[in-house]
Amino acid sequence: MARLLFRIGQSAARRARWVVFAWIAIAALAVGAFATLGGTLATTFSVPGTETSRVADRIADELGQTAGATGTVVFSSDAPLTDAQQGEIAALNERVADLDGVDTVVDPFATEAQRTAQAQELREGRSALEEGRVQADAGAEQLADARAQLEAALEQAQQAGPQAAAPLQEQLAQLEAQEEELEAGRAEIEAQESQLEAGETLLEASSGIRTVSEDGTAALATVVFEQDIFSLPEEVRTDVVALLEDASVQGVTIDWSNELAATTEGLVGPAEIIGVAVAAIALLIMFRAVLPAVVPLVSSLVGVATSVTGALAFSGVVEMSSVTPILGLMLGLAVGIDYSLFILNRHRRHRREGMDALTSIGLANGTAGNAVVFAGSTVIIALLALNVTGISFLGVMGTVGAVSVLVAVLAAVTLTPALAMLVGDRILGRGASRRTTGASTPARAMKGSTALVGAVVGVAALLVIAIPALDMRLGLPDGSSEPQDSTAYRAYSLTAEEFGIGLTSPLVVAAELTGPVDESAVPAAQARIAEDLLANPRVSAVAPAGVSPDRDFLVLQVVPTDGPSAEATEQLVDDLRATASDDLVEEVGVAGATSGNIDISEILSDALPVYLAVVIGLSLVILVVVFRSIAVPLIATAGFVLSLLAAFGAMVAIYQWGWLSSVFGVNEPGPLLSFAPILIMGILFGLAMDYQLFLVSGMREAWVHGTPAREAVVEGRRNGIVVVTVAAIIMISVFGGFVFSHLTVARPLGFGLAAGVLFDAFVVRMVIVPSLMHVLGERAWWLPGWLDRLLPDVDVEGAALERDVPAPATA
Repeated sequence: MARLLFRIGQSAARRARWVVFAWIAIAALAVGAFATLGGTLATTFSVPGTETSRVADRIADELGQTAGATGTVVFSSDAPLTDAQQGEIAALNERVADLDGVDTVVDPFATEAQRTAQAQELREGRSALEEGRVQADAGAEQLADARAQLEAALEQAQQAGPQAAAPLQEQLAQLEAQEEELEAGRAEIEAQESQLEAGETLLEASSGIRTVSEDGTAALATVVFEQDIFSLPEEVRTDVVALLEDASVQGVTIDWSNELAATTEGLVGPAEIIGVAVAAIALLIMFRAVLPAVVPLVSSLVGVATSVTGALAFSGVVEMSSVTPILGLMLGLAVGIDYSLFILNRHRRHRREGMDALTSIGLANGTAGNAVVFAGSTVIIALLALNVTGISFLGVMGTVGAVSVLVAVLAAVTLTPALAMLVGDRILGRGASRRTTGASTPARAMKGSTALVGAVVGVAALLVIAIPALDMRLGLPDGSSEPQDSTAYRAYSLTAEEFGIGLTSPLVVAAELTGPVDESAVPAAQARIAEDLLANPRVSAVAPAGVSPDRDFLVLQVVPTDGPSAEATEQLVDDLRATASDDLVEEVGVAGATSGNIDISEILSDALPVYLAVVIGLSLVILVVVFRSIAVPLIATAGFVLSLLAAFGAMVAIYQWGWLSSVFGVNEPGPLLSFAPILIMGILFGLAMDYQLFLVSGMREAWVHGTPAREAVVEGRRNGIVVVTVAAIIMISVFGGFVFSHLTVARPLGFGLAAGVLFDAFVVRMVIVPSLMHVLGERAWWLPGWLDRLLPDVDVEGAALERDVPAPATA
């Protein structure tokens, strides 16, 4: 591989302009493919095979339709909404309903008027029923008196003879017919009583579900789209938002929920640009010249433009979430800059030693480039391994991230040599000499006690930071996590304040009955189920939502007492699913966005240990092959786990516990982004292997060439610490830029990756690993003979190639 990369580097340098032009053309083709073929990016997540998916499919089968995506619009005012304002709002809702892709808009005032009319009908029905009962009672009393009189007269008439009794017997028969009619009327009253009680129960059960606030200052409209959230075209949602943004109702503020506000536009904002700017400053400080500092940035940006837009071109045929391009952008920028930096730094060193440009570029590509290919391969493998979780959207994210890293590697070993050739001697920076003379200062081993103290302090610090990870909960973002000045956050807050927090996390409950019920018995069945649901203290309201044609399957809307991210809501979903069957209900299922998010979080939580085991096993195998040691892989892998847990602990402290919430823009602490830990695990593993490789390979090279083990540790650390420090700073800067992103879902990902790189590079790789290797001395490189014979000889640093390339002539 090293020799192949040597030839690739020299070939790219000879045809530098053509290589640059080819990469620009490829990037342009990727952008064009995205513009013409790109589809919709989903802002929510689904996992086929979950309980929520099963129940949703059953509801679609029973009710004959699949529910479209929904979003809410909140209209608010300082005073009760006037009739004129209500009219303008209703007209606006009609205009929204007329947009292509919108099925309907549930008007809040019409819904509330319907509810008021229903309550009035029930009151009138109750009054009429009571009046009918009074009349029936009076009629029954009259018939009883008439029967008594008639029976007495009949008894006397029978003594007079049959002819006298016949008319009275006929009157008695008529009286009995009237009594039967009265009893039938009583039975009908009882039936109406049952229906009325069911209606009153359902009205009371749904009293917590309002569309107009009690004080009349806020109204809640629901926009129902024709397609589900994954099929909904982006332009349909943007059309709705554009109409709402342009609308104006005097004295009324219009806000819309996260389902409408979420957008995939503008992946790069000011915070991300600042992160890249910090990375550029780090490069400028290292190279002390503009042109050398620009090369890694250009290589990275071209690679990102190619990989991210190229991946988005497939969004029309592959279900892809809005986080996917964000992940590709993060990784493409970070590793693209770092990988180009490693090659460029090696080329710069060779040039300073007096090597000609073409040979220097080829050798840098064959040595540092070989390490880049290996390091990139570990990141790619870790990301592709996300497919083993069986979670489709996570597998797509991992695949796109792997493609971004692959393109970054290809750009580093082809575009970077071309750019380096075009830069020429200016790669050395201002005032730099092209030849270094003299021997470097010999490395001295540190004291054993000092090394041991460094390792203990580093491990202890990371363990303390990791403590909050013991309380880690997973979930998906809602409106409460959006910026306070955003319409999504205002809509969420207004809904919670005016209509109850539970209305931000409604559940869909499906009741499978033991058998079909009569049409007249449906309200009673709904009322009974509603009463049973309300018996749970975590339920605030219940409303009927649908009945199957066979009347053996009922759907109800359930409003929890808490928000979508609350532990109480998770427990409620578990309670509902565990509802025991009785003589009416055989099984209860739960669906809806809130339920789906809970299911996804549980699946991801269960997948974490399995994926961690895969990553640890992969780490041990790779490191044993590369470093031909048992102790080094164990130390390196344990260090990776430490930095990972510390990153999780920092995330929990910030985003779940709310520490320093004002600094990091956390409005309401809640569960961690459900897929963030498993993504961070895979990405951080690859990056940890990068730093392990670039630092420890130097230690091994010195040891193989006869340097005592402890001195080799110091020498390898000294030779690699500058470039790894700059590379880590670049990574932290790029990832850190996403911590303050305008895209809420990117923030915890950026923070976790930045924290993980910080802990792994500066604590694990630069302190703990060297310290423990120093303590072990020669034992750090011990490997059983039988295993040594089995392992392939992997020359990651391209040492054989470096020996074959003639050294530059000495002065």
